[in-house]
Amino acid sequence: MKQAVQLLPSLVFGGTCDQAMKFYKDVFGGELVVNYYRDMYEMPENEAHKVMHAELDNEFMTLFAGDTVPGATTIFGDNVRVCVAGGDVAKIGAFFNALAEGGEVFMPFEKQAWGQELGMLTDKFGTHWMMATRV
Repeated sequence: MKQAVQLLPSLVFGGTCDQAMKFYKDVFGGELVVNYYRDMYEMPENEAHKVMHAELDNEFMTLFAGDTVPGATTIFGDNVRVCVAGGDVAKIGAFFNALAEGGEVFMPFEKQAWGQELGMLTDKFGTHWMMATRV
């Protein structure tokens, strides 16, 4: 069987990737694998905690992440949101509420005029999320 091509979100952090991915594991569940730059390269002490690659997998999604390459600066933008969509309103709503803790809600997770529940927020790590149910 052919492997399907996937579009996978990959988040970039400025040194908080380890914390963020542990938080996302608490929210979404699944298995988290983290590889640090220090495991592959000699690193200055102040950058030894940085994540080279992290992958969170569960039954419905895969999320990649890492910290900015040592010596570089992370610039956060407003042009990308990670969308989590599904048919289980309670589950999507629970994800929204968990991600909202310590973050900023721009649109509450609620039923929209077209019949779909939708909400948007930025979590405490600066990641923009959109939670949506499918009708």
